[in-house]
Amino acid sequence: TLIKDRHVATTRDYYFALANTVKDHLVSRWIKTQQYYYETDPKRVYYLSLEFYMGRSLTNTMINLGVQGACDEALYQLGLDIEDLEENESDAGLGNGGLGRLAACFLDSMATLAMPAYGYGIRYEYGIFAQKIENCEQVEEPDDWLRYGNPWEKGRPEYTVPVNFYGKVIDENGRRKWVNTQVVLAMPYDNPIPGYNNNVCNTLRLWSAKSPLHFNLRVFNTGDYIQAVLDRNLAENISRVLYPNDNMFEGKELRLKQEYFLCAATLFDVVRRFKHSKFGTKEMARTDFLSMPEKVAIQLNDTHPALAIPELMRILVDDEGLEWDKAWDITVKCCAYTNHTILPEALERWPVSMLESILPRHMEIIYFINHLHMEEVKLKYGAENWEKMKVLSCIEEDGEKRVNMANLAIIGSHAVNGVAAIHSELIKKTLFKNFYELWPHKFQNKTNGITPRRWLLLCNPMLADVISDKIGDDWPVHLDQLTQLKQWADDEKFQREVMKVKQDNKNKLASMLSESTGVDINPNSLFDIQVKRIHEYKRQLLNILHVITLYNRIKQNPKAPVVPRTVMIGGKAAPGYYMAKQIIKLFNMVGEVINNDPVVGDKLKVVFLENYRVTLAEKIMPAADLSEQISTAGTEASGTGNMKFMLNGGLTIGTLDGANVEMAEEMGLDNIFIFGMTVDEVEKLQADGYDALTYYNANPELKQVIDMINSGYFSQGNKDTFKDVTNNLLYHDRFLTLADYDAYIAAQEKVAATYTDTKTWAKMAIHNIASSGKFSSDRTISEYAREIWGVEPTHQKLPDPHALQKEDSPDV
Repeated sequence: TLIKDRHVATTRDYYFALANTVKDHLVSRWIKTQQYYYETDPKRVYYLSLEFYMGRSLTNTMINLGVQGACDEALYQLGLDIEDLEENESDAGLGNGGLGRLAACFLDSMATLAMPAYGYGIRYEYGIFAQKIENCEQVEEPDDWLRYGNPWEKGRPEYTVPVNFYGKVIDENGRRKWVNTQVVLAMPYDNPIPGYNNNVCNTLRLWSAKSPLHFNLRVFNTGDYIQAVLDRNLAENISRVLYPNDNMFEGKELRLKQEYFLCAATLFDVVRRFKHSKFGTKEMARTDFLSMPEKVAIQLNDTHPALAIPELMRILVDDEGLEWDKAWDITVKCCAYTNHTILPEALERWPVSMLESILPRHMEIIYFINHLHMEEVKLKYGAENWEKMKVLSCIEEDGEKRVNMANLAIIGSHAVNGVAAIHSELIKKTLFKNFYELWPHKFQNKTNGITPRRWLLLCNPMLADVISDKIGDDWPVHLDQLTQLKQWADDEKFQREVMKVKQDNKNKLASMLSESTGVDINPNSLFDIQVKRIHEYKRQLLNILHVITLYNRIKQNPKAPVVPRTVMIGGKAAPGYYMAKQIIKLFNMVGEVINNDPVVGDKLKVVFLENYRVTLAEKIMPAADLSEQISTAGTEASGTGNMKFMLNGGLTIGTLDGANVEMAEEMGLDNIFIFGMTVDEVEKLQADGYDALTYYNANPELKQVIDMINSGYFSQGNKDTFKDVTNNLLYHDRFLTLADYDAYIAAQEKVAATYTDTKTWAKMAIHNIASSGKFSSDRTISEYAREIWGVEPTHQKLPDPHALQKEDSPDV
């Protein structure tokens, strides 16, 4: 395949050779799985997401196929190190953070539970930017992840579909018709999603934008053939780059086009497959769309693919000629919406003027959906109840007219879910209160989960072995079996085994980081880690305030005994998010001072984890002692990093927010360091009026920390460097950082005291691992399947395509 011999082959060539070998073992399963779906015609699940944060595929594929050992051995025979080869694979960084990584974990679980499921997304040419730190500041570099080609994908030009933009709508034979459009082609690339040890292989289909072959007519007028060829780039820009915003809406035309591009291409596919999947008959197309909800479930991962609702209506009404009411009934029964955040700045609100220009027919459809919805509201609340109509409309009239995509998604879905128990309650009480009163039956909770294959078996093989020695090796598909480990929580031998694995992982990370950062890291120090996108609500600033507090305590009393710590923060800031970038700069400048202060020595080190991504997370999670989950209560919908740390025996310091609440429930408050205001206390403080200065003036230690930042202590005497940060903390902090400072410091003191008691710490770590069964994405997906999609998950295996068939077996 590679056309190289051993004399000229590079490690990259060997990586590709290995990837292609592993892929050979995959394709027969892939083909067989898809044939099986075609023949049995089950209900299919379509998971639509603008992000799939997949990371690397090689090791995960080998593990799920059960060929890791064989590959390892074969490469050893060739004198090659499998880890060196793995380093040549680029991350598929087609996501920003939690939402995109959740989609990837869900794909793994759907395949492992043998569900007929398809991921649908965009094949961005450039994924999330690579982060470099220069002069303590974040610099973005483009992530050219396809530079060397992607061995896992298979282009499918034969399934290319047209997607329309602009144009106008006319009446033709009593039907509305969208005409004079600009066409962009969507070409699919298929990526295999192998289930764990069950011979199932599902598909992630990513669309790439291509310019249509025929030139637009102006070429014949101007004769500018060259320019016409160059202009093809404009259409193809749609799939060029991932928008790097997390929890922030940016109403750009290109982003709207990406969203519609995904929805239109995907629904074309969904309808095509629905029509032609009836028990293996190519000739017989299904024409009765009323059975579509029995065959199709569409899950919208946030509102980004919410245009699937008007697009499905357009197809059913305009193309297939269904009457509106029947089409609407089908659409609502097929679609379901997952909400991922209650931060108002994250909610998508597209200007009507933009939609009217780019998608004129969809704007008409949205208006009509809303008109009928308002009629329903009038019936329930009275024709004159303008206030109810205003809050329940998906058209916002104040200021520039906008379409509220969350409201549209709720109106057009039969199920709406939050992603952790507290979050699902909050959206019913606040964000979607009026919709909950109108349609309480639509609202559900589906607490997020993570795949234990990648997040334990793959990233922490030593811990996986220790666990399997105790409880067998069925736990990767039945994670609740980890509760059996509780019986050994007090067993000193088991405690030592677990802590030895943790120490080995810490040694490994420490040497990797010392090499890349030049900071000498004490592997026996407490590894205190906060990795996630940089955002004010996640309160990396609170962590920094604690770091400076520890520094001041060491400086004030250098002889006092302290528990040595290495505090690590990692994560990317959206390129246009000024405050997030300042937070990165502050942490790095604080690090420069602390790491070079001889009085501190190795009692405290501060390390920024550059270019945090899936592959780096796989190295970090197994090595963490302490996991920082310190968002203001009521702001983090769920979090999933928290679950990864827990599964790998890291202890959590956290607020009662997101899934931390359920983690504490599962393991008991004795095994987690909970601190800070509850949601109710946050609401009360905000209602009473939060004044940060009262906290600043009441606590001399806190005041000293903020004064040091202000005085230029960490910025070479420049008082202005961080004035926006301190000004924000003291006068404009929506996230009440200083109000939780005292409680946070006290909790951190408790962490340090507990860490000195190795047995207690080990016991807590074991309880964390043993309580993490609930947080498998297999559990989450089983709940979606049964309660939203109407599909039954199963642990049945498909036959191994490589196993000898009876008729193939040699005569005995």
